[in-house]
Amino acid sequence: MSTEKIALLGAIAGFTIFLGLPIGRLRAPVPRLRAILNAIAAGILIFLLWDVLAHAWEPIDGALSEHHYGPAAGNGAVLTAGVGIGLVGLVYFDRWVAGRARREPAPGPGAASTTELTGGPAASGTPGQAARLAMLIATGIGLHNFAEGLAIGNSAAKGELGLAVLLVIGFGTHNATEGFGIVAPMAATGNRPSWGHLALLGLIGGGPTFAGTLLGRHLVNDTLSVAFLALAAGSILYVVIELLAVGRKLDLKKVTTWGIFLGVMAGFLTDAIVTAAGA
Repeated sequence: MSTEKIALLGAIAGFTIFLGLPIGRLRAPVPRLRAILNAIAAGILIFLLWDVLAHAWEPIDGALSEHHYGPAAGNGAVLTAGVGIGLVGLVYFDRWVAGRARREPAPGPGAASTTELTGGPAASGTPGQAARLAMLIATGIGLHNFAEGLAIGNSAAKGELGLAVLLVIGFGTHNATEGFGIVAPMAATGNRPSWGHLALLGLIGGGPTFAGTLLGRHLVNDTLSVAFLALAAGSILYVVIELLAVGRKLDLKKVTTWGIFLGVMAGFLTDAIVTAAGA
């Protein structure tokens, strides 16, 4: 299969993430809608966390089953390091951003406050924090989608066109749901991003699918896949913790619970197409 056709498959799978992004343009929703949007985003990411870790564990589990303890230990170390960097690294990065903001001059009239920029206790649910959460979600999803692109590219390169197309359909459908998950925190706070900002978030979240497809045509490596999936898992877990903290402050337990349930089920529903494809 030609490089151009393989690239087209990756572009289609990655582009669908833009379908869910326009919801970020919603104007100041009521508290219940804010809570449900925030919770659905958390639910989608909870499913994605499970999905990512399950795929990252597969090479390790396979090596253990075959008593290949060296590769299992090596990939296990990569998994541990990746999750740690993705999770703990973001905590320290957040503290670094907060420290820089505290050293800046006090904001003038109409400017964002320090707590809005740093995501401190007073910032939960503010537009500033929501925008940062959206960027982190897009980054985590982008790392995950890179691994999906590797699968598409490798299948196409082997001449398994039917499988590759089914993967594109499955991942594309799933990515549309992930697009909603990216912008839900901003929609929940009534923070209306520009179309340019939405395009940037879409490129960060969906672009790696395209890049992974091109790379997957030439390179498939278990350790590389584990590393990207582990980084994605760590960053996704960090964002889930942040979203749940915002949900608690909204103090709408029933709405939040239903939203998380719907988000998790949406993840399973869209992933069913990928499972049917044998991925």
